[in-house]
Amino acid sequence: MKNIVELLIEKNKKISTMESCTGGAIANYITNIPDASRVFAFSAVTYSNEYKIKMGVSKEIIDKYTVYSMEVANEMAKVISFYTNSNYGVGITGKLKKADENNMFGEDDVVYLSIYDKDHDKFYNEKIRLKNEERNENKNQILEETINILNNILKKNCC
Repeated sequence: MKNIVELLIEKNKKISTMESCTGGAIANYITNIPDASRVFAFSAVTYSNEYKIKMGVSKEIIDKYTVYSMEVANEMAKVISFYTNSNYGVGITGKLKKADENNMFGEDDVVYLSIYDKDHDKFYNEKIRLKNEERNENKNQILEETINILNNILKKNCC
């Protein structure tokens, strides 16, 4: 994550996150890096559909595709990017190997990761199949995937 923060500083870019199942883990790792305040604008942990909607995620998208979908992850990433005027928005939704009694659909071992690049109006998506039984290990797997994608985006995009 240190490399991500350094690249964002170098490019004078901002990032924000809207996380569900990761509970703010990505935001936590970003803010563990010195000078993160220069690039990190905001984070929302939206565990419930209600708060995803309050943050601007379309209820219609949730109803049509379910809260556990790439479409909702895309909405989360884009909404947080515009809400905070950040160049990059990260949206994460899914289940960490546990059924959700409020949302009984979707696979229990799949997480949807979306990174929205506002400057280029482009989504980078990854459907992550979880490998571990422990929640913390699964969060670390998602973190690693997020770092890899962000590194690729930041190295590829020039200004």
